[in-house]
Amino acid sequence: MREVCDLLVVGAGPGGLAAACRAAEAGLDVLVLEQQPTPGGQVWRGETRPGGNPVARRWLRRFADSGARLRLGTRVVAAPEPGLLLTEEGKTPLAVRYGRLVLATGARERFLPFPGWTLPGVMGASGLQVLVKDGLPVRGKRVVLAGTGPLLLAAAATVHAKGGEVLFIAEQAPASSHWGFALQLWRHPGKLLQGAALTAGLVGVPSSTDAWVVAAEGDGRLEQVRLSVRGREERMGCDYLGAAFGLVPNLELARLVGCAVSAGAVAVDERMEASVPNVYAVGELLGIGGVDQALVTGEIAGLAAAEQAIPDDLWAAWDRARTFARLLDRYYSPRPELKRLATPETLLCRCEDVPLAALDGCRDLREARLYARLGMGACQGRTCGPAAEALFGWAGEDVRPPCLPARVGSLRLPAEFTSTQEKQS
Repeated sequence: MREVCDLLVVGAGPGGLAAACRAAEAGLDVLVLEQQPTPGGQVWRGETRPGGNPVARRWLRRFADSGARLRLGTRVVAAPEPGLLLTEEGKTPLAVRYGRLVLATGARERFLPFPGWTLPGVMGASGLQVLVKDGLPVRGKRVVLAGTGPLLLAAAATVHAKGGEVLFIAEQAPASSHWGFALQLWRHPGKLLQGAALTAGLVGVPSSTDAWVVAAEGDGRLEQVRLSVRGREERMGCDYLGAAFGLVPNLELARLVGCAVSAGAVAVDERMEASVPNVYAVGELLGIGGVDQALVTGEIAGLAAAEQAIPDDLWAAWDRARTFARLLDRYYSPRPELKRLATPETLLCRCEDVPLAALDGCRDLREARLYARLGMGACQGRTCGPAAEALFGWAGEDVRPPCLPARVGSLRLPAEFTSTQEKQS
């Protein structure tokens, strides 16, 4: 199959939806590709249900009315030439020719390995939240949440609302950072209200700063966790542990199409255009900043792609979003102790069963791949890559196609889309 469009948006989370709406409303033929079975991304997953997020419902309605087209369950696997992406829609290959491209691929959780982190019942905090939203029964289940940042409160609130028993919330940041962040929220009243509402809904749930998971233990499944809580060790029996230590942008596609990356984010100009002409990046690709950043950068990119003027209120909103993103990075960066939790036997790469000890002598990610098969499994280093960077400072390598496991037929260029150079030869 093949598609042609003026603007291709990859990712139907808040940033992608905002970009698609603005561009389609300006008259462009817009196609949006989304890997998940529903639009909204991870952050707005399930929010169209009664009682869901009104902002999400408003943007999803606007998108439905915009005239933009949407293809769900579609994964990008290769970018053989400028203006062309090869994808898989289920088992069917789909080639898309575009004039301009907006990358809205979002972020994923950063996992730092600790003993027992691969046990069933241990997952990322946002991963647990998504599963609960999708129907994972947690009523009466004992849940511990450990990690960093406001995501812990959001995940705890979701579990609590579905009848789960939140035993403890362990925030790894020191108290000075946690309260320092809170004191800055007066500049962001919307965030302050959100935080207050989440906190009010969790009254009575034990929590602590300067606390983190040391190990997960159990016979074939999670049974208890060991925590460091302000210098003392505590044990808690539990059914689920949601543990994640911040987010990392999904940069694979941006790297694949040749975008410059700096300090772990796509480098863009003031109109969200990357180093590759006619390619724009939005949301978490610019640094972790949340929904507000995704929406405002998506709107700016959509207008820029349609060659429209950017309203002053969007520039002001972008300044506020950047300020909030800097606060998150400043106050909730993982502390050094987390990098020393893994023992030599602890798996770093769970796809290929690579323990930490197997990396002795490796000087960089390339050697870790060659000698120990780190990152060679199905996830293509999406989990162990950021962990290795955090532990050893190994920077990510250039992405090679296919950037996800793909069928051979999906990598074949359709005859109608043969490049000009091939035709001339």
